[in-house]
Amino acid sequence: MTTKTVLLVYAHQSAGSFNAAVKTAAVDELKKQGCRVLVSDLYEVKFKATATEDDITGAVKNPEHFCYGNETMLAWQEARLASDIVDEHKKLKEADLVIFQSLTIFIVNFLKFPMYWFSVPAIMKGWMDRVLTLGFAYTLEKRYSEGIFRDKKAMLSFTTGSHETMFSSNGINGDMNVTLWPIQNGVLNYCGFQVLAPQIFWAPTHLSPEAPAGPLGGRRPPPSNEAPLAFPPADIFDKGKGFQLKPEVREKQADSPFGLTVGHHLEKPLPPQSQMKAGV
Repeated sequence: MTTKTVLLVYAHQSAGSFNAAVKTAAVDELKKQGCRVLVSDLYEVKFKATATEDDITGAVKNPEHFCYGNETMLAWQEARLASDIVDEHKKLKEADLVIFQSLTIFIVNFLKFPMYWFSVPAIMKGWMDRVLTLGFAYTLEKRYSEGIFRDKKAMLSFTTGSHETMFSSNGINGDMNVTLWPIQNGVLNYCGFQVLAPQIFWAPTHLSPEAPAGPLGGRRPPPSNEAPLAFPPADIFDKGKGFQLKPEVREKQADSPFGLTVGHHLEKPLPPQSQMKAGV
């Protein structure tokens, strides 16, 4: 039986944090399940968040008008990328499952934590900017359901600074499904990953110190047959007409009470929990 390799991309500053406890529990549980676990602890290695010319060794093709995507794609093809990017590329190529752990979404000021403005910490966004290199992780021809990583799975595991009710469609922070769409669709699905339902730790700073983190926060490692979240396949969009939904698809959706996805809502109510649970 082939051993599953899991890459855990981890971003939290404190070794004594709830996030650190969850990370440790996750690694232990994954190993118990027979997985080979790779960890990229971004703060520990002081991962560089900014995408700059320093990511390329040797001369760039057009120094007067530096285009990061094109220049790094060429550097990747010629094996001239910075060593920290190359190291992460190797892990990604080996991984069957990628877990992005400790993406902390804070919104309320009174918490004594950094605020990350409804998105991932800068250091993890830098990992995405620098490691998901054009050519290596995607091309204009290979993205979404036709993406390079379509045989790999990915999931988010993160904490919030607000209670679950505040991230509802009626809550002050808005629907968590909308918050997750740019990350799960615009990054993971864009690169072809099969995106598994996220693990969310709602406002752990409000829990008692004795509350256990549990393996993956109570979520066991995803089984190999777990259904991913639903995203529209690339072939339902007409490439010749600006990648618009094909007329027959819109016609088929005409009687549906909901839009197709959070992003392709067709001016209808959003499909409920489409970024939180598979098969809905």
